[in-house]
Amino acid sequence: MKREKYDVTGMTCAACQANVTKRVQKVPGIKNVDVRLLGNSMVVEYDEAKTNPGEIVAAVEDAGYGASLADGASAQEKGGFRSEWTERQKRAADEAKGMKTRLIASIVLLVPLMYIAMGGMLGLPLPGFLTGMENAAVSALLQLTIAIPILVINQKFFRVGYRALWHRAPNMDSLVALGSTASLLYGLFALFRMVYGLGHGEMELVHEYSHQLYFESAAMILTLVTVGKYLEARSKAKTSDALGRLVDLAPKTARVLRDGGERVVPAGELRAGDIVVIRPGESIPADGEVTEGHGYVDQAAITGESIPVEKLPGDSVISATVNQNGSFRFRAARVGEDTTLARIIRLVDEAGSSKAPIARLADKVSGVFVPAVLGVALLTAAVWLIAGADFELALSCAVSVLVISCPCALGLATPVAIMVGTGKAAEMGILVKSAESLETLHAVDTVALDKTGTLTTGKPSVTDVLPLDPALTPETLLALAAAVEAGSEHPLASAVMARAKADGIVPAEVSSFEVVPGRGVRAEVGGAVCIGGNERFLHESGLAFLPDEAKAAAERLGAEGKTPLWFARDGKLAGILAAADTVRPSSADAVRRFHRMGLRVVLLTGDVPAVANAAASALGIDEVRAGLLPDGKEECIRQMQAQGRRVAMIGDGINDAPALTRADVGVAIGAGTDIAIDSADVVLMHDSLQDAATAVELSRAVLRNIKMNLFWAFFYNVLAIPVAAGALFPAFGLRLSPMLGSAAMSLSSVCVVGNALRLRFFRDRGRAAEDGEQANSAGQLPANTKGANDMKKVLKIKGMMCAHCEAHVKKALEALDGVKSAAPDYKKGVALVELTENVPDEVLAKAVADAGYEVTGVR
Repeated sequence: MKREKYDVTGMTCAACQANVTKRVQKVPGIKNVDVRLLGNSMVVEYDEAKTNPGEIVAAVEDAGYGASLADGASAQEKGGFRSEWTERQKRAADEAKGMKTRLIASIVLLVPLMYIAMGGMLGLPLPGFLTGMENAAVSALLQLTIAIPILVINQKFFRVGYRALWHRAPNMDSLVALGSTASLLYGLFALFRMVYGLGHGEMELVHEYSHQLYFESAAMILTLVTVGKYLEARSKAKTSDALGRLVDLAPKTARVLRDGGERVVPAGELRAGDIVVIRPGESIPADGEVTEGHGYVDQAAITGESIPVEKLPGDSVISATVNQNGSFRFRAARVGEDTTLARIIRLVDEAGSSKAPIARLADKVSGVFVPAVLGVALLTAAVWLIAGADFELALSCAVSVLVISCPCALGLATPVAIMVGTGKAAEMGILVKSAESLETLHAVDTVALDKTGTLTTGKPSVTDVLPLDPALTPETLLALAAAVEAGSEHPLASAVMARAKADGIVPAEVSSFEVVPGRGVRAEVGGAVCIGGNERFLHESGLAFLPDEAKAAAERLGAEGKTPLWFARDGKLAGILAAADTVRPSSADAVRRFHRMGLRVVLLTGDVPAVANAAASALGIDEVRAGLLPDGKEECIRQMQAQGRRVAMIGDGINDAPALTRADVGVAIGAGTDIAIDSADVVLMHDSLQDAATAVELSRAVLRNIKMNLFWAFFYNVLAIPVAAGALFPAFGLRLSPMLGSAAMSLSSVCVVGNALRLRFFRDRGRAAEDGEQANSAGQLPANTKGANDMKKVLKIKGMMCAHCEAHVKKALEALDGVKSAAPDYKKGVALVELTENVPDEVLAKAVADAGYEVTGVR
């Protein structure tokens, strides 16, 4: 099967979209067709042995539209995806500008036309040559003279509408063209009767038909529809704001080594293998690997990391991130459309214009709606004529039915909401790969979570420091452990060194060092022989007897899912350090949000039951399935689906890929493997489980918006068509003229678009409730929240200006006893501090002041 994208021209409404889809689906060998109204494009999946692009294009043209294979030139040939986006935006801007020009010209001409046509009935003064029955024909000719330019300016409605009608695929423009033409033709007929009456002295005939001119209605219909079209064009541009901001992240130029020196070239001209030079403050133009030098790179725009990441030779760098300090060179590996940023843009763009399953209902209705309306209009005219009404009333009702029934509101109900929703998700660091996954996400009732790298950070860190020698304090024990582990490459040794560095401890010099595989390490520190490792290593080193206190501590740590590291000095037990893969700060809040939304949370992990149960107990997870291999996770998902559950799987590793694919919706953590990201339907760029809960809430908001749009679109047509047909006229004398029908039709489209644009103001209220954003937005700080074992305080801090400031404040606060974690945010000027005990406000304020900043409030 081959998948190709085509540009489609001439589509104006959901009926056009349905007609193109129907024609292409009839081509032999077509497997799937996704016609995108807002993107003026079509993605076709077909069997190359049965059809080809020429037949596909011919099918679209046979339906009355234009089609061509999308430009397949490479990013380098086109100057990069920025160039492609710029051209696309320029086309949209030119279209909107042309629409605005048409609208202004139409309004300028329509105002005097309406004054001449309606002024006399409203008692407004008119020139003498336009008043009186003897001048009725002059007034009618002047109205026709003004109306004709309006019809010419908006000739696109006639050209597209009648072409679609000729191809037996009538669309919204067909309804507009027919309604306007009918008004114009009846006006010409009335003008002919008036001239006949003047020539034969039948002034009563002149008087009768002077009030039945519809030149202003023909012009008003076109002008009001153009108003709706212009507002729709503006709304489409607004829905692409997030995509435009993503494109703006890409640097325009790159400094490369070529011909023995540095050259600045357009970023679109970069080639894989180029050596790129990066200096302080410069953006990285491609994905690659550092070859020499070092720097600190701000990756917040892509990964959400608030602290710049040090880059050394061998480390990877990501496009659109910014080097803050240092200089380095890297070898470009993925350039142009292959970079991380380009892939993100492509995902957002495709998801924004793809079709959700709920849109199929609108498609089916739109496919039969226009022909049905034409039939209703003809039936309306026939019924009124049979009932004895005059031709003017019958025609007026038929024309009103045509213009009020334009299905543009129906066609816009789903795609605009999808575009706004996926764009808003992208702004929040949530990449939705398709409209279908956005829709499915709202219906999940079970969330399955991987543990390592998803609930937890994915790397061990020291959680407990327990001295067992009265001569040692936690600080001196940590210093001893850091000295012993300084030469080791074991991951747990790295955790010890990281904890020592965070606490400001410098390891002592080691005079000798030895690694005992599978046991631990031995080193001489300050003349004393020290060892560190597992309990078996202690026994083999002569410490056969361990105090009950030490054994109890080790058992407790093991029950909590932590790994104890034993340390001894000169044959005497020194103490225990415990290491564990720590839970992400966002995980507990995310699980609580899932529960508030009525979702069941299940932990699927390959870890041992003791560790898995400890993590689940701490987080309040409903169900645990441990010791699973990748196929075991997939089988668990399958079992839950067999029970009737709708499952969202959240993971980050290669071992999660089968489960991500099997789940109704797969959600990948952004820092996970490429395989996990490719297998998922939704990607969380900020590595926060909170974003998964936000994605569910946003999905529910989008679906509510779509259902609301569809309801009002259907309700409008069900209510308006009988009124336009004159159902209320016999009893109440109430009917809609073609002019009022056109205004009502345009207003319905504007209302649907406006309702969809409300999604731009979606707020992450679930997260705000957890971290106090709602209080901060009101200029207040949230009150302390106490859990079973911890409490939280929020510090209002003055002076933080950047991510480096955040790092300084974080280090200063987390160095205090009783502080579990600190999360500063320089943009809001606050720091959320999680405590294991009640640390006095003055102590917290002093630590921040020592770091060079000022605490102005504590809650």
